[in-house]
Amino acid sequence: MPAPVLELMVVIDVICPWCYVGKRRLEKALALLESDTLLRVSWLPFELNPDMPKEGIERREYRIRKFGSWERSLQLDAQLAEVGVKEGLTFRYDLQTRTPNTFNAHRLIRTAGDGVAQTDLVEALFRAYFTQGRDIGNPETLADIAAECGMNRAAALAFLGTDELAELVRQYEDAAHQAGITGVPAFIANRRPVLVGAHPPEAIAAALKDAMSLAPAN
Repeated sequence: MPAPVLELMVVIDVICPWCYVGKRRLEKALALLESDTLLRVSWLPFELNPDMPKEGIERREYRIRKFGSWERSLQLDAQLAEVGVKEGLTFRYDLQTRTPNTFNAHRLIRTAGDGVAQTDLVEALFRAYFTQGRDIGNPETLADIAAECGMNRAAALAFLGTDELAELVRQYEDAAHQAGITGVPAFIANRRPVLVGAHPPEAIAAALKDAMSLAPAN
């Protein structure tokens, strides 16, 4: 009998700390599942700051604008760092100097296609920004990260110098908004939104089990 297929789309922004936490919790959730369901994961774009200048903004300035004071920003950073430790993640906000525009990062993710290669690139982008403090809005930095994931650096840099796949990214983002998604991470199973937020692994696993019960046969 053919195994059921679960198409799992995860809507993220690569500068969203809760998306990084959500990715790790999703991995733990998948380990809790006992099923022969074939799982296909893809990562879809959602810019938290669609009006961000192409070159980004100095992080301290951005955070004061968003939260009212640098002290409040530091409090939130400390809280996220504690959450990260529990998930095995290291948030090095002290290394971050700029809040980047993530549109090109999302275009680059699209070039990796779906599957393991795309997931590896998403992980590398999260790690570069949150753990290494790199400017993932800079094309040279993005090309370096692509190369670290086994992609051709020169080809990645050339791609980033074009508008290729820009319209596709915008279409995905428009579709997310039309589906009522206003925050990330958001989990869409077989094209039906099932969960929004970095929920505990058990909650994610339960939502996926429900979706699996409705999954079509392969």
